[in-house]
Amino acid sequence: MSTVLTRDEALGQGSAERVWRQRWQDGFILIVALGCVWQTGTWLLGTDVLPSPAATLGQLGREIASPDFKASLLATGKAFCAALAISVLGGISLGLALGVRRFAGDVMEPVLFALYSIPKIALYPVILLIFGLGMSAKVAFGTIHGIIPIVIFSMNAVRNIRPVYLRTAAASRLTPLQAARYVLVPACVPEIVAGLRIGFSLTLLGTLVGEMFASQEGIGHRLIVAMNRNEATVIMAVALLLFAFATLVSLLLLQWETRLRRGAP
Repeated sequence: MSTVLTRDEALGQGSAERVWRQRWQDGFILIVALGCVWQTGTWLLGTDVLPSPAATLGQLGREIASPDFKASLLATGKAFCAALAISVLGGISLGLALGVRRFAGDVMEPVLFALYSIPKIALYPVILLIFGLGMSAKVAFGTIHGIIPIVIFSMNAVRNIRPVYLRTAAASRLTPLQAARYVLVPACVPEIVAGLRIGFSLTLLGTLVGEMFASQEGIGHRLIVAMNRNEATVIMAVALLLFAFATLVSLLLLQWETRLRRGAP
């Protein structure tokens, strides 16, 4: 029996290694293909329109080394972390509440989708009137972008859990907070993480938009200044950095979600 288990474990480990090797190969091929398409676009459009990958990477190194960039990164990081915390805590709490109260969820669901479909830049004057220029406006922009998908995913996750979980919580006479902590959240974690993937990216987008139109500091403000000066290399360098960061976090969250769905520790 021990020999069979050892063999099965070896086969499982070998299969996992092959999967990871295939993923790394696919990722490498995708990066090379994107680089080739990018370089081809540079040759066709010119460096003034689309800087080459080499020029962009060189500019990115200079941007990272500059003291002003570090200050901008810190300002963006503070606003983004605050907006993400509000989006996650508020979105999960509201989603769980609407999922449990099915009638309220049915009423709010079309409202949430309508709000989600509205271009958030249309709310720019309202946000400025309420929060003014500065940190609060950036946090508000980030929050209104990221909280709605988290609410929707959390609400649908509660609706799709087994009814026996809710009956068990009721039979155990758990308070709403205890039911959320010990029953709802553990049962809905994979779907909540899926919502976090989208909420993370949209919160980052909203924070940058807020900095572009309602701030005098941060990465978004740096982008709008580069646009006004027509500094294509700076724009591409900052965009590449943001793309790499968002992609890395999204892949980590995707891996976490996959492990949760498989029941891995």
